[in-house]
Amino acid sequence: MLTLASEPLYLLADTAIVGRLGPEALGALAVGSAVLLFATGMLVFLTFGTAATVARLLGADEPEEAAEQSVQGLWLGLGLGILVAGALAVSAPWLLERFGADAAVTNDARTYLYVSLWGLPAVTVAMAGTGALRGHLDTRTPLVVAIATNTLNVVLTALLVFGFDLGIGGAAAGTDMAKFVAAASYTVIVLRMARVREASIRPHLRRIKSLAIVGRDLFIRTVALRASLTITVVLAARKGVAALAAYQVAFQIWAALAYVLDALEAAAQSLVAKALGARDRLLAESTARRIIGWAVGSGVLLGAACAVTSPLIASVFTDDPAVRTLLVMSLVWVGATQPLNGVAFALDGILVGAGDQRFLAVAMSISLAVVAAAAVLVARPSVGLWGLWAVLAVFMGSRVGVLGVRYRSGRWQHMGIPGT
Repeated sequence: MLTLASEPLYLLADTAIVGRLGPEALGALAVGSAVLLFATGMLVFLTFGTAATVARLLGADEPEEAAEQSVQGLWLGLGLGILVAGALAVSAPWLLERFGADAAVTNDARTYLYVSLWGLPAVTVAMAGTGALRGHLDTRTPLVVAIATNTLNVVLTALLVFGFDLGIGGAAAGTDMAKFVAAASYTVIVLRMARVREASIRPHLRRIKSLAIVGRDLFIRTVALRASLTITVVLAARKGVAALAAYQVAFQIWAALAYVLDALEAAAQSLVAKALGARDRLLAESTARRIIGWAVGSGVLLGAACAVTSPLIASVFTDDPAVRTLLVMSLVWVGATQPLNGVAFALDGILVGAGDQRFLAVAMSISLAVVAAAAVLVARPSVGLWGLWAVLAVFMGSRVGVLGVRYRSGRWQHMGIPGT
């Protein structure tokens, strides 16, 4: 939980620092980071797929194969990071124009995005490394790496933005540097693990292909997820600079809380996968039930804390009265939806751990269709920023509904057992 809670600090630190540059800069961060998060979100299978695959191999008592798959995850992450960064460098102008934000906001967003792309391969390598360690049930090492690199990110971002007056580009550069340190750390750790178990560290096309196949359905699932979230940013961009700035801050708080709750999803991925790899369905079922219970309780506590402290949080991120008013309202919505989010993430993790990726892809596509339909209703100028949060709540509710039906059917227990 501590490791995942620290992850959003990259963008939260950028948001707090950039917020002092004005509403336009916050709007630019919202648009630029939406594109960047869409790209990295598409590749989250590097973490989820690697963790579940490695955990199932350990459950089946194949530690050398688990170590080698961990290395191949790093190679796959590096290749995909370079490929996606190149594609975004070419398509960025067209993508940013689609948000419909003001010209000044779009120009700053372009700067933020272009600088951030240099660090994208480091992000994807770190994602694969995180998955490898989660699969080995090592959550302490990622915590150390996360705390160290997030601290470095805050220091570098503040120094480049305020000390060297580099503006929003400095915020992106500080995060890039911190991500390269994280990627190097994970690479050293995974390679050392491979050498101890006498596993190959060279790229192996067959194993890389197997990870890519595992990630294919997760890729579809995550594209649908990021598309759903990006729709809300597009809607916010068209409701004015103040609305976009408030949405940027509130959404980063939403994401931070999501990462905390995501700790339960990560636990489900590894523990359910290992139990099913060892053919222990009773352990997998009891683990799943316990994680769902923790998800509900954690969501209630986090949501209440967010709603109660919303005025204080708003004052930290902005001194603009219009933005602050919209932000307080948004944070109440963020708090109210956390229990729903917790259950959705827990169910997602259980099915990922079970290897039920194809169903997850279908389920998220259904939720994307729900979001698109709801977005049409709130796109009218007469609907305020609250409409976007209502759309997000409907989206998470649809996820709970569809994934809950699958969970109650029990069919997921057969997906992660070797030979079934």
